[in-house]
Amino acid sequence: MHEDNSVHDIVSKTGVRAGLLERRGTMSPEERAAAGRSLRDALLSVPEIEMAGTIAAYVSVGAEPDTRSLLFALWKRGAYVLLPRLLPDGDLDWASFEGPDSLAPGPRGCLEPTEPPRGPGAVASADVVLTPAVAVDRTGMRLGRGGGSYDRALARVGPAILTVGLVYDSELVDELPSEPHDQRVRAAATPSGGLVRFG
Repeated sequence: MHEDNSVHDIVSKTGVRAGLLERRGTMSPEERAAAGRSLRDALLSVPEIEMAGTIAAYVSVGAEPDTRSLLFALWKRGAYVLLPRLLPDGDLDWASFEGPDSLAPGPRGCLEPTEPPRGPGAVASADVVLTPAVAVDRTGMRLGRGGGSYDRALARVGPAILTVGLVYDSELVDELPSEPHDQRVRAAATPSGGLVRFG
């Protein structure tokens, strides 16, 4: 019985993910850029982000809400910004962002930092962690792309640290299917709603 439920959850997660990614694919570059600007402006005014010395973030890829202007603004503000580097085993290493020229193409079409790697455990030193998500539900359950990289990273982050999934408005949903290894985020950020905290 339990096995059937977990198989059902995996199948439904795959279907939900595919539908959401398909919807993202219909958005124009202008819509994605506008969403990225709204997210940037909302996140820059969050108290924890304003006060953070170290922020773990990511470079958006494909149809994800654009994070490049956010990264630049955080860096210009003087925050120490950590960005992920995908390891061969699917885990994430981290290195510092030193401006747009410090990025180079990495696996799966991602831009990665060229600074020396700090190790997978570096994410634990962040005051705030911003994560990509395909969707987030009202309990903080985060649906990623299915590789488990961010579940591993979030498992290293202390319980008092603000973790935020960045999504489009329609991707903050009431409920998502989940599995035992899935890690929740403590907030979501949407272009129209700004930061939404959970629990």
